[in-house]
Amino acid sequence: MNPGDVNLQQLLEQAQLMQQQLVSAQQELNDAEIEGSAGGGLVVATVNGGGELLELKISPEAVDPGDPQETAETIADLVIAAIRDAVRAANDLQQEKLGPLAQGLGGGGLGQLPGF
Repeated sequence: MNPGDVNLQQLLEQAQLMQQQLVSAQQELNDAEIEGSAGGGLVVATVNGGGELLELKISPEAVDPGDPQETAETIADLVIAAIRDAVRAANDLQQEKLGPLAQGLGGGGLGQLPGF
């Protein structure tokens, strides 16, 4: 074997290990529940690690029965902010779990591996 040659068996084993790690990380993300909140906790959104909305809680204190129009607009704004907060946290978790795996691929998939 020449010094520049790629050991295909070793490469295949590394790829299989990385695939197992990726599947495991993706499962962890799917199982994770991340909360985001707005309005000091008046609205709480829960997403999974993939950013899928699982639950939305709106505190009764967010409702002003004397001004339903203003309340509806305020709650809508708080819902959007809470979901954005939760999705941002889910993206951070994705980077934490999947970032090292992408770096293991050279950041660009098989095209970055030596000999390809």
